[in-house]
Amino acid sequence: MLERSRFWSPRFALRRAVFLGACAGVAGCALLAPEEPAPATAPAAAAVAAPATAPAPAGPKVDPRARTEEARALVAQAETDIQRARARRALWSRAWEALVEARARLAANDATGAIREARRASEFAQLGLEQLAYPAVRITPAPAAPAAGS
Repeated sequence: MLERSRFWSPRFALRRAVFLGACAGVAGCALLAPEEPAPATAPAAAAVAAPATAPAPAGPKVDPRARTEEARALVAQAETDIQRARARRALWSRAWEALVEARARLAANDATGAIREARRASEFAQLGLEQLAYPAVRITPAPAAPAAGS
């Protein structure tokens, strides 16, 4: 018998339509250009608010937009890996938690954290799939029975 999730049954058509509409709306919002921040009214206040710490180490400059696009791509790849693992019933809860954290960090504009969590989610999903190659239980030989005449 072929198993189907309840999500696709005709009984849940309205819920499915609302869910897919919400997903489309969120995806549309993600494609909009970010708004420009309001200019500071007092330059002196901005100078006071700046931390007086050592400057950042000189290294290769990374474009924030490129970093964000990389994060989005890795989150999408992690979602695909998790769907694959879930379809084969090999999804680890840690993989799902890492994906949720990656989505949250991406929404909070933390591209570095989103990349780290997306890679972690993909890794755990791949490990879950690799685990299917091993038996579910370890089969050990039965202990030898003692001789009857001893």
